[in-house]
Amino acid sequence: MFQQLRRRTPLGWLQLSHEKSRLLVALSGIAFADLLMFMQLGFQAALYDSNTRLHRSLQADIILMGSQTRNLQRLSTFSRRRLYQAMDVPGVKSAEAMYVSNMVWKNPQTRRDTEILVIGINPDKPAVDFPEVNAKLAEIKLPDTVLFDRASRGDYQKTIAQIEQGETVKTELERRTVTISGLFKLGASFAADGTLITSDQNFLRFFPRQQAANVSLGLIKLQPGVNHQQVQALLKARLSQDVNVLTHQEFIEFENNFWRTNSPIGFIFNIGVSMGFVVGVIIVYQVLSTDVNAHLREYATFKAIGYRHYYLLGVVFEEALILALLGFIPGLTVSLGLYQLTRTATNLPMYMTLMRALQVLILTIIMCVISGAIATRKLQAADPADMF
Repeated sequence: MFQQLRRRTPLGWLQLSHEKSRLLVALSGIAFADLLMFMQLGFQAALYDSNTRLHRSLQADIILMGSQTRNLQRLSTFSRRRLYQAMDVPGVKSAEAMYVSNMVWKNPQTRRDTEILVIGINPDKPAVDFPEVNAKLAEIKLPDTVLFDRASRGDYQKTIAQIEQGETVKTELERRTVTISGLFKLGASFAADGTLITSDQNFLRFFPRQQAANVSLGLIKLQPGVNHQQVQALLKARLSQDVNVLTHQEFIEFENNFWRTNSPIGFIFNIGVSMGFVVGVIIVYQVLSTDVNAHLREYATFKAIGYRHYYLLGVVFEEALILALLGFIPGLTVSLGLYQLTRTATNLPMYMTLMRALQVLILTIIMCVISGAIATRKLQAADPADMF
């Protein structure tokens, strides 16, 4: 079979390369369609990844949240009594409260008001898997002291440099003077430009409307060796219906599901991928259809000398596959540059993955094959009796 392939005349490639200008236009169109799909898939992945980085960093086996919670930005509080009740469940090691809210603060560098996510934790119990935060838990016990996310979106270069040199920076948060005593790295998301972490007591000072008895999240750690699903079932049976009991992974998926199904932005990215695919189908169809029309007499001649219709179909599909592979390369190359540009400008986690590259390559091949299948209908008209 390989010997037959080597002896076979690459008719599809010869036809494409004969009209070099048409080939370049076709490859540009396919690259553009691939670029659309790459960017939409990249934004979609960044949406899920950026909005769940805090979720993944939580040091908890089970998370309690209000039953009316929609996502991290729309948390409904629940009574702190649920944490005390959880402590009575066999297998539970600890149950700590976390407070989360968006607040307005003054950018210490530009002095402009902007919104930022503020998290209040118990400084005596590490709650997040950030070594920089855990090393400064004693400092956030001080009144009006916070830690700042160095990967926040905005102009903070001078502020970060000052803190790295050991200086303390003061600014305003909800009209209170606060001191930034340290840095950590989390990153911006589609929902928040940045994050501050402080103690639960400081959080309540910043946000007096928040009652200490009403918590945003409950972080539950389990005893080593216990079955997480069994303890989760016990907690669901013991606690009131005003809280949801989720494992760590379920909590992450809960956030992703909100952006995937309940947020218009997730739908928009899916539509963007579909539109890129459709644009590619149309472009490749126009190229292949034009090529078939231009060589219709040659195809009729092939039929007259005994070549079957399936052979002619194979030529068109060969052209479609060549276009898919050659058009994918510039599309991937340009996408890598745009990923880097977007990551630098927005601090969103835009990274090319092998699975995404394979996904777009497969979509490109399917796109070109569909176009080829539509274009081959004109080969039925290649009748030698009509052509000559």
